[in-house]
Amino acid sequence: MINSDWIPITEQLPEDQERILAFIPGNRVFLPGKDLAFEVRDVIVLRFCKDYFAQNAEKRKKHGAHFWAGEGNSNHYFADVTHWRPMPPAPANA
Repeated sequence: MINSDWIPITEQLPEDQERILAFIPGNRVFLPGKDLAFEVRDVIVLRFCKDYFAQNAEKRKKHGAHFWAGEGNSNHYFADVTHWRPMPPAPANA
């Protein structure tokens, strides 16, 4: 369930290159060393790349101008993410 702390991408976008928590309904993360085994992880860390496909008309038309860069193999096209929220602050005692 999405609560009010999540920001719909239709209402506001992160700053360019900002790392955020992204909500991707039904997001499959394939597990290393397992034949097509996966876990569903609806929330992952991504970095917003504004106008990533600005100079590539074909990709921009197919996937939109923006892109989400992930960690490892978790990159996503813009439309995959429905909501986002800023990264939480580090623990005070860290």
